[in-house]
Amino acid sequence: MPAISSKKPYRIGRSRTGLGLFATKPIKRGTKIVRYFGPLLDSKKKKDDAVENKYLFELNDRWTIDGSVRENIARYINHACKPNAESDVRPRKRKVFIRAIKNISPGEEINYDYGTDYFKAYLKPIGCKCAACEKKRKKKRAEARAERLRLNAKAERKALRKAEKQAAKAEEQHRLHGAKANGVKLNGKLMNGHGGKPAAGKMISAKSGIFARPGGKPDREDSASA
Repeated sequence: MPAISSKKPYRIGRSRTGLGLFATKPIKRGTKIVRYFGPLLDSKKKKDDAVENKYLFELNDRWTIDGSVRENIARYINHACKPNAESDVRPRKRKVFIRAIKNISPGEEINYDYGTDYFKAYLKPIGCKCAACEKKRKKKRAEARAERLRLNAKAERKALRKAEKQAAKAEEQHRLHGAKANGVKLNGKLMNGHGGKPAAGKMISAKSGIFARPGGKPDREDSASA
């Protein structure tokens, strides 16, 4: 890890993505924090054009800074979708400075937006880990968790209503079965001898004055008195 003068308003420290650059003193908005440093690569030269690493900073169609060298302190600055700094590119001078776009407090990590091309090539495949994206992911996880709880509660209410209906139906069937067994009038018929079939051996009266005995011959009143 390169040594940094105590006069500099930053230090290298541990970040959520590995190492990062942190403010050690208040940095005002608009302040040039550090220069993005490295050898210049000429795209017209095959040797230079063949160089590949994550620290290449393109100045224009021809010139690119290879920031992978140890002396380049700016390479420790991480990407952020909502940064507190930005890259100040000066193609004619072939220089790049990292400049604060917000007031940065001591202990705060310094970051800037690496750009769309870098994001798509290196960050999107693994997921951006900047504070803004972590906040979005946390919010989405909370919303997904709340949605699962809502659906579970809905399913439980539905199951409870179904169970209550089944219980009510079973109770009604039980009540009807008990009423039928106790002789309650059902479907226009009376049970337990009330309007049902006559019991064996009992007399059946008729308007003609004749008593009919089940299984026997009819008896007249006069013959009964005789």
